[in-house]
Amino acid sequence: MNCRECVEQLNPYLDRELNEREIREVHVHLEHCPPCGHYFRFEDGVKRLVRRSCQAERAPDALRERVGKALRQAL
Repeated sequence: MNCRECVEQLNPYLDRELNEREIREVHVHLEHCPPCGHYFRFEDGVKRLVRRSCQAERAPDALRERVGKALRQAL
């Protein structure tokens, strides 16, 4: 795996969307490539920050009801 391929796989890797072989390939590349490892840590940090920031607030009930109604109508 080269750096371009690794970077293309980082989001699926972080989202646990890869199969075992792909996970192993990305993991091995990250262990041996400091620039890709740095990029991985940055992307992982961003995802963690977004996850943590978005969990703090819940959408207002009125908005949740409108979204639910729109989804039901779309189906």
